[in-house]
Formats: sequence, C-alpha cells, structure tokens
Amino acid sequence: MEKAREKARVLMEALPYIKEYYGKTVVVKFGGNAMENEQLKERFASDIVLMRYVGMNPVIVHGGGPQVTQYMERLSLEVRFVDGHRVTDAAAMEVAKMVLVGKVNKEIVSLINGHGTLAVGLSGEDGNLLRARKRTHSAAGDEVDLGFVGEVEKVNPGILNNLIRDEFIPVVASTGVDGNGQSYNINADLVAGALAESLQADKLIYLTDVDGIYRDFEDKSSLIPELKVDEAEDLLQEGGLSSGMLPKLQSCIDALRCGVRRAHIINGTIDHALLLELYTDAGIGTMVRTELEDPASA
Repeated sequence: MEKAREKARVLMEALPYIKEYYGKTVVVKFGGNAMENEQLKERFASDIVLMRYVGMNPVIVHGGGPQVTQYMERLSLEVRFVDGHRVTDAAAMEVAKMVLVGKVNKEIVSLINGHGTLAVGLSGEDGNLLRARKRTHSAAGDEVDLGFVGEVEKVNPGILNNLIRDEFIPVVASTGVDGNGQSYNINADLVAGALAESLQADKLIYLTDVDGIYRDFEDKSSLIPELKVDEAEDLLQEGGLSSGMLPKLQSCIDALRCGVRRAHIINGTIDHALLLELYTDAGIGTMVRTELEDPASA
C-alpha cells in the first residue's frame, strides 16, 4: 500500500507540470554517452513517448561524433580536429551523412516507434529544413579551412510544424545544405538552438555527460542550478568552461534572446533525466531563464 501511495504522490507532483506544458514544444538535443548505451537509449525513447502522450510536442536533434569517428577509422580515413571541430573533407562528409542520417537517426526513430508509430526521421537537408553556410574558423590568429563544416543560416520550420500538428515526433540529424546543394556537417548543439528559436519552443534541453554547468569543474559542489541569461553571458566571458560546454551555453543564450522561455543542461546518463527535470519540483542540472520570468514558474 505504501508503494501505491508513493506512486500517487509522484503523479500528483507531476500534474501541475503536465498542465503547464500541455501543447508546448520542447527541443531536446540527444548526445553524449547516452547515445552509446543501449539501456539509456531505450529509457530516453520511453521518456520522449511519455512526454508526447501527456501533451508535449518533443523535437529531437542529434549528432553522432564518436560514431562518425569509428566509421572513419574503419575506412582508414584521417580523423583530424581543430579546436574541437572535425575537419570534414568530401570523404568525411559522406561518412558523416551515412552515419548520422542512415544509422544513428534510424536507430532513434526505431526505438521511439517501438512504443508506438510516432517518430519521423529527418536530416537538415529534407525539405530544406536547415539552410547552411560554410563555417569560418580562426586558430592562433590564422584562418583554418574546416572543409564542409557549416553553420545554420536559415531554418524552414514548416516541415516540423506539419509533423507536430499531425502528432509525430521529428528526429533531426545535424546536417544541412547550401543554396548549391552542398551538404555540411553542423554542430548538433547549434542546430538544436536554431530549431528552438525558429519553433519558438517553450524549452530547449541539452542532454550531456555531466550534471550541468559548474563554476569550477573540479569542484562538484559548484554546480549552478539556475542562471539568468545575463549571468550566463558573464560566465562565457569569464572563460574556464570546457570546449564542449561552450556551444551549449551559447545556444541557450541565443535561444532565450530570441523568444525561447527556458533552457536546460542536464545529465543524460541519469535514469529518466528528462522526466526528473520536467515533471518534478526539484529538477536536476542547470536551468537558464530569461530576466523577466518568475523563477517559481520554471
């Protein structure tokens, strides 16, 4: 009987959040170790399906850097990074498309559809969803040619809005295309932020391998549970964040400045991390919010 009461208490705690987020769009960036652990992938898929069945509109964005590296090594292709950016020549671009669109995307779609026919896989090239341009990068004062590494120039959200309207869950691989039909590999963190802006999502959530943002990564007691957007900008200016956290926090800031209400950076290796963040009073990870929002409503 006590276990039954505890389950009822949990459901009642979730009820206000279910009501608040009903009909709202949330963009979730799926990445890190959770993408390589079969058990975590299955739990992620079940969390996403539950979110959809209680009325949220999840949109998933994923990368797959480690998987791309594995396949390049199998094919004896050179793997080279500059400041965390993969140098992507024509051969590497073909492998990236094969892995991200043909393998990783379809695996995520299949896991979700195992709970019901709900998910549809897309790349940024489908329906010109993501118009890309070549990314420029400077290292040690010199411009470095990263090859076919792009950044989002424009989002065409119509295809996603249509899928959401028809109660599907879009799963987007982080590739895009320019006006000449050239494909580009795009950082999935930046894609998630751009889609959240374009869809005017209520939330942007990054699933990572760490618990959130730390003032001092070596001091685990320095986890920051909440930041206002101007505080997040100050934190970027101070430096000290890891290279993997920089694009996530920058995307959070950009999204909030363009109408997204809240952004979250949470540990995707925690069981049911999404449900804990969305539907419990305590939440987990780091939340970045706008200056005007009442933190009590978050």
